[in-house]
Amino acid sequence: MSMNPFSNRVSSLSGPARDVLPVAPSDVADLSDVAIGLYVEAGGAVVMTTVRGETRTVQVADFSILPVGVTRVHATGTTASGIHALVLT
Repeated sequence: MSMNPFSNRVSSLSGPARDVLPVAPSDVADLSDVAIGLYVEAGGAVVMTTVRGETRTVQVADFSILPVGVTRVHATGTTASGIHALVLT
């Protein structure tokens, strides 16, 4: 049996994430966990609310990683798909 290298490690914003959760973009609901970043499979626009409470729109390519704290990914205006939240919990 192999040892879990995360068992005695303190979570850190510098990574790595502890899990990857699929994101269902919503204009009314926040993510279940605050993301330390997003992974996007199919590029396009991502409309998000940052941990500072600002709404931002960014254009991303396929297989992009956005290293920004995010509380919500909005449905309106988001054209990217296959979005996943990188989380510490």
